Amino acid sequence: MKYVDLVIDNKSKATDRFYTYRCGSDCVSVGQKVYVYFGKGKALREAYVFRVKDEPGTGSRDLKEVELIDEDICLNSEMIKVACWMRDRYLCRYIDGIKLFTPATGTVKRGPRIGALEETEETGKEVRILTEEQKKALDAVGRAIEKGDGKRFLLWGVTGSGKTEVYMRAVAKALDKEKKAIVLVPEIALAGQMISRFAARFGRENIAVLHSGLTKAQRYEEWQKIRKGRVKIAIGARSAVFAPMEDIGLIIIDEEHESTYKSDMTPKYDTVEVAIKRCALSGAVLLLGSATPSVATFYRSEKGIYERLELRKRYNDVELPDVEIVDMKDEMKSGNMSPVSRRLYEATGRELAEGNQIIYFLNRRGYNTCVTCGNCGKVVKCPECGITMTYHKYINGLECHYCGYREEVPKVCPGCGSSEMMMTGTGTEKIQEEVERLFPLVETARLDLDTAKKKPEKILKDFASGKVRILSGTQIVAKGLDYPHVTLTGIISPDTTLNIPDYRSPERTFQLITQAAGRAGRGEKRGKVIIQTCDTENYAIRAAAKQDYMEFYQKEIRFRELMGYPPFGDLIQVVLSSSDENILGEMAAVWCAELKDLLAGGGQDPGRVLDPVDMVYVRKKEGCRKQILIKCPQGQRGIYMGAVKALMDRGRESREKRYTVLVDVNPYRA
Repeated sequence: MKYVDLVIDNKSKATDRFYTYRCGSDCVSVGQKVYVYFGKGKALREAYVFRVKDEPGTGSRDLKEVELIDEDICLNSEMIKVACWMRDRYLCRYIDGIKLFTPATGTVKRGPRIGALEETEETGKEVRILTEEQKKALDAVGRAIEKGDGKRFLLWGVTGSGKTEVYMRAVAKALDKEKKAIVLVPEIALAGQMISRFAARFGRENIAVLHSGLTKAQRYEEWQKIRKGRVKIAIGARSAVFAPMEDIGLIIIDEEHESTYKSDMTPKYDTVEVAIKRCALSGAVLLLGSATPSVATFYRSEKGIYERLELRKRYNDVELPDVEIVDMKDEMKSGNMSPVSRRLYEATGRELAEGNQIIYFLNRRGYNTCVTCGNCGKVVKCPECGITMTYHKYINGLECHYCGYREEVPKVCPGCGSSEMMMTGTGTEKIQEEVERLFPLVETARLDLDTAKKKPEKILKDFASGKVRILSGTQIVAKGLDYPHVTLTGIISPDTTLNIPDYRSPERTFQLITQAAGRAGRGEKRGKVIIQTCDTENYAIRAAAKQDYMEFYQKEIRFRELMGYPPFGDLIQVVLSSSDENILGEMAAVWCAELKDLLAGGGQDPGRVLDPVDMVYVRKKEGCRKQILIKCPQGQRGIYMGAVKALMDRGRESREKRYTVLVDVNPYRA
């Protein structure tokens, strides 16, 4: 007879602990999924084994027994350790961490499946000659894989410098040592191109895919391929960092700067942090790649936490594109109300005449970004969460890009009753329409979240073949696309990103401009980039125009240090929610006061706890929400999170009935 400590799949935070059960099987192991009766319930509940013991321990009487062991679902000890670490790191439950490693929720029929890779084309050819910079980077990574000491690298390479080739050769080195690899990309829409190149190099049979775009059945089949060791490489978006893989030798995170690597759902994990933990436990190498590393990552490379590998030149010494800034204030003064400037229009015409392709980048989807009353100035906002509604022409209606709520365009103002409703702002739908008007004989396409829901692969295939000459889109077109006939990129209104109320907005603007600019001139011809902006003197835009990361970094890091923003500290966001506004206000004040008292009692500065404020982004079903922001000094995250956890544990029972609390560290939305 064995005894097991289980974590029960239960929604209540109060049951987030170990429960001891008897188990008649000697084959039970840590990480095993089992079924048990829990409490007074008469239905079997799912549970996971965290410890196996020969003795039940003191105080254990009338123990229930494990009813069934699921032979198909079993995690290893490394995954269990990561789940335990996540519980402390992100103040989530054990089961929240466990579920990230499991294949699917709900019932999935088990049996033969339609493979997730069946329609994957094997494209891309091996680059036989590496540059000296590529060789140097690859040698360093190869030595670390051989040692298996969990080393961390930042591969900082300009766009078009051959980072993907370094990735593939590094994976080959891991496979040569009988190790396996996980490769992460920031967007599902970009996974196809990476998968195609890896499939051409390593064979489809050696690759599994993990991302939220798969069906439950596909995800289960891919999970089993990885868990049973039938594949050597797992590729996917951020959830692939939890691939149930043994013998990991290498984890690659491409475009590591992307905000999509930060989860916006519970648990609110940081993919890079999880990858670091997995590498530390398995001795695997972590390779972060980007042309525009996050400021925090680059700072860590400056301090030696990451070893920095540099690719400063494009492959075959192809020149970086020529960049020009167009002042849209002058365009409007001269009577041009089109979102396409005269310079961009003329340059597009020349490139089309020479048989080249063009990308137009605007990080706003929809047709018009705002509907306003011309009489009273009221802006139409989402009734569910208070966010400005966007007009989409293809549905002839308004949509909230936060919660997905839709409604018809109001004929009269809901505030004053006036019929003077105006639509302003430009999105990708309008850009594509304008491009079709200006160049009616040219095949165009649009790639944004709306079109990517259907068949992004077809759009990219048509663009790769040359059928589509002008591709308009959001940030999807700014990342990772490698097409040799693209010679012009038009960057339309980067000011929209710059004006977001977030300390990262200059960083995000610089990254998007640089990444979008990097799509041009990757073939034999030098590229051209035209940036259209009303803020021509902004330091992020000027540095991006020069493709000068160091100029931007040096200015930005001084600002971060002055303000105590990451990497010089952490921002801890405590969000309180309630359906009762009075209770919420009362409890937010109590939390703020008690947090200050706890920190002051521990010798910390209580002034780092900011007073509660209303949340900007709130869904109606979430009730009222307030946030308390804590500016945690560098190296003291554990102390400050400990204070938050102490308060969460203290008021758990009353909170379940009156209000809820969520915690996020360094959030991307406040």
